[in-house]
Amino acid sequence: MTSLPVPSTKGGRAALAAVLADPAHTLAVLDFDGTLSPIVDRPEDAFAHPGAAAALASLAAVVARVAILTGRPATEAVRLGGLDDVAGLVVCGHYGLERWQGGRLVTPDPHPGVTTARIAAARLVADAPSGVALEDKGHSIAVHTRRATDPAAAFEAVRPWVERIARDAGLDVAPGKYVLELRPPGMDKGAAMRALVAETAPRSVVYAGDDLGDLPAVAVLRELDVAALVVCSDSGESPDALRREADLVVDGPPAVVAFLAKLGAALSG
Repeated sequence: MTSLPVPSTKGGRAALAAVLADPAHTLAVLDFDGTLSPIVDRPEDAFAHPGAAAALASLAAVVARVAILTGRPATEAVRLGGLDDVAGLVVCGHYGLERWQGGRLVTPDPHPGVTTARIAAARLVADAPSGVALEDKGHSIAVHTRRATDPAAAFEAVRPWVERIARDAGLDVAPGKYVLELRPPGMDKGAAMRALVAETAPRSVVYAGDDLGDLPAVAVLRELDVAALVVCSDSGESPDALRREADLVVDGPPAVVAFLAKLGAALSG
């Protein structure tokens, strides 16, 4: 078996050693889009990289817990990833606002501002440059510019209008790779990560993500008394801020899945 990649930081190497020494007290948390699933032009066309479910299942059999932490609805990530049969898997959707486990979904009522934002954002997209699209996630609304002729220019053109809609609706705006998401205040991966660590009480954590939305989770891990290995899934678009925080940078979802498979095999051996 090919050896595991070596983290570039001292802390990352120590964290990986801690995982290998004590998998029963390890928490593994993975983003979905851009990490387990390649980025696609249309969110509804997303799919998990082949082997992702098997790699997660192998890992889940030996560590304390494996969780998916995504901005998507939890059941959507389960369906797109073919994750129904991964024993013990927890999927925290909408940045932790909802939770799927063992086929059971727990989700709150939507924030009232989302309804207001949905109507206003639909009007904005109708008048926006060709290719700008609206994604309705139920608990949040996302405006995508990836399919525009000039995605970066379209992003900057709609950004002030999206920010105004968010202010009027009492929502926050979270930027990502050619996407602006309007979501309820306090809805981020940091709070979800803190909750996962509190309920699992791990000594080590492996976290993999690819975008700005992952930084709050990383910040929480850096604050807590755990050995944290942060993996950046970089397909050429990951922000510099995440690359700088990462202990290990790998080449997108194929490399993330390969790393998880190797880690599961090493822990099972």
